[in-house]
Amino acid sequence: MKRLISLLCLLAPIFLTTLTSCSGPDTTEKITDTNKKNQKTGVLLVSHGSHSETWRNTLFELENNVSQQILSTSPVDGIKSAFMEYTEPSIATRLKEFDKEGYSDVIIVPVLLTVSSHSFDDIPTIVGLKENPESAEMLKLEKIERYTPHARLHITPLLDFKEILQNNILRRVGELSKNPAEEGLAIIGYGSKPYEKEWSELFDAAAKHVASQTGIETYSVGWCGHIVSYAPDSTTAAVERVLAKEKKAIVIPALVAFDENFQIRIIGGGIEKVDNHKDRVLYKPDAILPDPGVEQWIVDISKEYAEIIKTQQK
Repeated sequence: MKRLISLLCLLAPIFLTTLTSCSGPDTTEKITDTNKKNQKTGVLLVSHGSHSETWRNTLFELENNVSQQILSTSPVDGIKSAFMEYTEPSIATRLKEFDKEGYSDVIIVPVLLTVSSHSFDDIPTIVGLKENPESAEMLKLEKIERYTPHARLHITPLLDFKEILQNNILRRVGELSKNPAEEGLAIIGYGSKPYEKEWSELFDAAAKHVASQTGIETYSVGWCGHIVSYAPDSTTAAVERVLAKEKKAIVIPALVAFDENFQIRIIGGGIEKVDNHKDRVLYKPDAILPDPGVEQWIVDISKEYAEIIKTQQK
């Protein structure tokens, strides 16, 4: 369904805003023969941003891992990474670079776990595709620069994380599990209050997939982001709900990349509050990345959008 929506968006004559946060090429302007000769398509991988150097390096590694395959198999001329907040290179910085380098089209691929105000409002507002007053005020307060580029912008759907996340969490559970018959699972995510239902459904599906493959049926969900004011209490509560039924709890951080503040201070701190946690909790402070499924999804969606952009320019 997501793939169908993305194709429909690309074939539309105007920018569209959909539940998958995608937008199609603007075909309202007639492309001249000169412009056709100067078509350059870029890919911008957009992540949330973090003060953690480890976190940022993981996202740059993601760019490196997908670049060669995208550039060698599709009409994409360049790939960059950008962060929405906290650090450079920002989205505005990268779009200015694409403009300076003469790019006619930029495909924005949000590397985000699931729906949030970032995907629906903030990123489109930053790049000039949407005017959301609340997002605009938030961006101003947080000193996030807005920039509308000369290049045409095409925002892809969010990463199709449902199946990817299920396989990812199953693999990581398998690395920690010792005796499934006496274990339960606690999945800890960043969270988003307006979209808590969607986040919970995503994690529920992942937990049920783990149960079907391992027999670990007891599970709980906790949050570590702004939905709980970056506090460890939700992690503690999620682990204790599992331990009320099972002898041991496997804790999996469902975060895109590793950030010391989240995996160590918040999640790790929450685990430390659990009585006898060293014997009762199985935890590795890792993240979703690196993951070949994420990399392949980025390659596929980038190639898909680039090919359709090329077709429209003929």
